[in-house]
Amino acid sequence: MNPFTKSLLARVTDPALIEFVQHWDDLEALIVHVYRGGQATPADEAAHAHLRRRLLAAWPAFEARLAAYWPRTRIGREPTQEDPLAQLLAIERAADVVDNWAAMQTLPAARETLNLLLLDAD
Repeated sequence: MNPFTKSLLARVTDPALIEFVQHWDDLEALIVHVYRGGQATPADEAAHAHLRRRLLAAWPAFEARLAAYWPRTRIGREPTQEDPLAQLLAIERAADVVDNWAAMQTLPAARETLNLLLLDAD
């Protein structure tokens, strides 16, 4: 888990938010793993499908809350034009991450969005 996110998450009491962030961390790690490895194994595909399903199930509870934060982020050097978490959740298969530089550039904006939400979480 991202160390800054981990420290922010330590003070969060909302179990649904904690679970969402933990699943997001797993998805982020999987995306990086597949991108760096240049291929998606059957285990990667299964893990991606599982994590995406869990995150999409929780998405309605967080989409509006996250919308307050993602416009403050950047992808590359440009202001983020679309929800970075939604962009990454739209990737249907782990294999779609192979050679997908746009997905890798979107990861930091998604992480920053989550961290901004955690900073304001009760």
